[in-house]
Amino acid sequence: MDPPNRVPNGRFSLCPDGEDWGGIFMPMGSRHGLLLIFHLSRKLLLVSVPFNVDQHRLAVPPGFDLEKAPVSGAVFRAPGDIRHFQVVLVTTETDEQQHTRVIARVYSSETGGWGDCISTPLPSKLPTKSRVDFTIGVLVGHCLYWLLNDRSATSDILDGILEFDLERQILAVKPVPVDIPKKNMCQFQVMRAEGGGLGILFLSNFSAQLWKMATDSDGVASWVLGRTVELDKLLSLNTEEGESLVIQGFAEYNNVVFLRTHTNLFTIQLESLQFKKIFRPNIMTRYHPFESVYAAGTGIGGGHDGAELLRNT
Repeated sequence: MDPPNRVPNGRFSLCPDGEDWGGIFMPMGSRHGLLLIFHLSRKLLLVSVPFNVDQHRLAVPPGFDLEKAPVSGAVFRAPGDIRHFQVVLVTTETDEQQHTRVIARVYSSETGGWGDCISTPLPSKLPTKSRVDFTIGVLVGHCLYWLLNDRSATSDILDGILEFDLERQILAVKPVPVDIPKKNMCQFQVMRAEGGGLGILFLSNFSAQLWKMATDSDGVASWVLGRTVELDKLLSLNTEEGESLVIQGFAEYNNVVFLRTHTNLFTIQLESLQFKKIFRPNIMTRYHPFESVYAAGTGIGGGHDGAELLRNT
């Protein structure tokens, strides 16, 4: 947001105690007023609350090691609960028979511990000893979603979408709606569909295809193309000068996508198609939107007596 409503940069310090940690900090996204960071060398998860400079440090459970297999995660709060939070971690592991599966574990700040391991096999088309990358997780309804990309697979097509059902505590792998080349991962975004449910944004040249998961009368789910938006006309892009569009961030609560060209950065609200030109982009940057609502006038001072969180987004 623009000043004076912008949260000061100091609120997002990863080491609020002034300690110089060094090493690599890997952002895993934000949700419900919380930031989730993975510190690689210390194998610690940091859950930060920027409004009151509060931070929780969680030891990564056994089986989750970025040096062996990519790890992703997500932080969230249960509806109506502003005191406690949960963290979901996902990675892959290969058993003695050389079969690879996705595993997940859930941490609860209320119990102070990690739950049991939850797993699902990778699709049979993927090779053994697969090395799967995960995108930043997106919460849609009561499910978390990650895009899967197996770097060891011979196919050039994206491998699927990992779904973690928070209510039933189960994992599943869903197909993508179209044959999307792996090199176009930055043109694909899981999102909430219009009217609710799982949706997909796919950039095809200068068009945005908005897909949604629909269920027929027999209860069979499949992908349906909802609408197509001509972004070159909406954003007045000059397609003859070699412009191209990539996704550099996504704000899931408001369905706002960050789109970059070679010269500009835009935000677009996908239902209303309202857009805003931000500034000249940094090509190597990934944007991690932070969304939260606090009570005006209560302040966002340090310590635990900061803002009263009204609604987490």
